[in-house]
Order: sequence, then structure tokens, then C-alpha cells
Amino acid sequence: MLVTVDPKPAAALLPTGIVHQTSYWGNVKSRLGWSPQAFDLKAALAGAPETGAPEQDASGSGDILIVTRAIGPDACVAYAPFGPERLPDAERSGLYLERISERLKPLLPSDCICIRYDLPWESPYALEADRYDEQGFWTGPPDARTRELRMNWGTERRNLHKAAGDVMPPDTLIIDLEPDEKEILARMKPVTRRNIRLAEKAGVEVREGDADDLGLWHDLYLETARRNRFTEHGIADFEAALAADGSGGVRVRLYLADCRGSTVAGMILALSNDSATYLYGASSADARDCRAAYALQWNAIKVAKASGAKEYDMFGTSPRPDESHPLYGLWRFKIGFGGHLLHRMGSWDYPLDAEAYGQWRARESALSAFHARR
Repeated sequence: MLVTVDPKPAAALLPTGIVHQTSYWGNVKSRLGWSPQAFDLKAALAGAPETGAPEQDASGSGDILIVTRAIGPDACVAYAPFGPERLPDAERSGLYLERISERLKPLLPSDCICIRYDLPWESPYALEADRYDEQGFWTGPPDARTRELRMNWGTERRNLHKAAGDVMPPDTLIIDLEPDEKEILARMKPVTRRNIRLAEKAGVEVREGDADDLGLWHDLYLETARRNRFTEHGIADFEAALAADGSGGVRVRLYLADCRGSTVAGMILALSNDSATYLYGASSADARDCRAAYALQWNAIKVAKASGAKEYDMFGTSPRPDESHPLYGLWRFKIGFGGHLLHRMGSWDYPLDAEAYGQWRARESALSAFHARR
């Protein structure tokens, strides 16, 4: 496999439905102290110039956004949020990542100790029938060691490691927006349709917010984060998300739901290329009988469909109905909207400085496995 990596301006990233791989996201992270870099990628498979034969396949062509940040006075890490988007050969995903990493190494800061990939690719274990139980629920991937053996098969350095924890949730729910609204509603579970109707009867009103509403939004968000034990984001994260609106063709909207004179829920929606993504959500424990979260999601679905989006990524659930999973509550809520579960491969590391990486990984492992960071 021949892989080439060439730097280019972050503003020149290709349009994509993966909002975290757009110049918009590079803009957001830049405002938060990260350094964005963009690279063109091209992969040639069997029969490529390595063998002297004509190139037969370059389906890995595309690009990638990398953001870097310091983790100490003399070390930084590089991070590819949901990148690279395209996988030219599912059987040689590890070799592809190895080739990309080795070509990125001289193009990244000299003190970069690791490249972390949050892979958007579907887990190969999600394609294996024997990994589903009798109810049709995925039982999950095998242990990290087994996954590492498979990922490093065919590589030269065997240097890919499953990260101690996933930066973003690898399991998500995707709603098909191509049917009409009536059909989208019909695909939902009866209890979800009922809750949408109850929100309407309760007089829930969904309105579009702006920067002046961020303080109100952030109070709701902090309440939600503490209730669900997620890592809290400062208000600067959301200021950056709204301030970068429009860059890279990405549109970002803050929606707030009011019930009985109070704002009780909110969400941030991103519209990118032909996809929509539920970036962040928040709700108050009070006025749950208003079902405001259901009104927000139904509004988001209608807005996304009207914008031309073909799918809506609800962004993050547990992989199955497992009450011990920190995202089980989200699974129970989101599964009712009638989408299909996508099980991604999660976060993978390619160390560039083995000793420094080992020390950093040990510190990370001491933290909780899931941080809801983005």
C-alpha cells in the first residue's frame, strides 16, 4: 500500500458530513488553544507504483484534520477527531494508519509524542453475526489485546494501541432523513411519538438562541453534566462553537425549549454537507413532565431535513441496553427515535515517542474511561 500525505491549509479541507473533520472544527479548536493542521491523503492498493504496475485503487484519497495541543512544557499530542474519513481497505486498516502516521511524523511538531485517531470506521466486530445476542443486540468488541493483534496484522512496526479510553463515544444512532416526516415519525417507537405529542400539549416552545443565551444554556449544561457525571466544558467551548458558525460551510444552531415560562432544555445542532449532528444537549431535572427534550429532537429532525441533510447523527449512546454503561440513559432516550446503531472503532494511538507515551498513557489510565470530551 502506497500512501502519500501532503500539507494544505485547514481552510481547504473537503466538505464532509463529519463535522469534526471540517475547517469549521479546526476553527473551533483554534479558538480553544489547539493548533489545526490539514493534509491531503492518497492511498494506492494492490498493483500500485510500489510494484511497478498501474494503480488499481485510490479510494483512500481524501484529507484529514489534525489538531495538536501541549500536554506539558516539552510535549504535545496530535488528535484526529473522526479521521481519516475514508478507509481504502478494511482488511488492512492498521497498515493504512501506520503509513499515514509515519508520513505525518516529520510534518507534526518535533515534540509530538503520539497521534490519536478517533476512527469513524465501523468496527469489524459489528459485522460478525456471532457477536449479537438472541435479542439482536451487539455484545461489543473483544478485549483490547485481541483488537490490537487484529489491528496490527500486516503492519511493519506493530505500533498501534487501543487508547485507554475513547475520547468521543464510538457508538451512535443514525436517523435516515430521506423519508417524509410522516414516515420518520412512523419509524419511532410509540412512546417517543407520544412524548412528542405530550410536549406539544404541554405548550413547549422551541426557539433559536444566540450568543446572548449562552449563559442560560451553560447553566443547563452544567446541571446535566453533573447529574450524568460527564466532564464539564467551560462556556468558552460553546462560545467558540457559535463564533465559528459558517466557516467551512458548517451551520451551527443553538435551540432552547421553554415550558411554563422557563427554559428547561437546549441543544446545539450542526449542519454539515448532507448530514446533521447533535453536538451537545442539556436539560433541567425540573419540569420533566414537559418532555422538552423530545420537542427539541423533533425540531432538530425537521430543521435538518429542511436543510437537505440525508441523515442525523444523534451522537453517542451505549452500544446496547446495558444499565451499567454511563450512556445507557442516552440509549434509552435516543433508540426511540427509530434510527440504526453504528458501532465505530473508537480511539487508537500511534506513539511517536514510546517512553513519553507510556508515561502519558499511565496518567490517562488513572482517569475514568469515558470523559465525553470532543
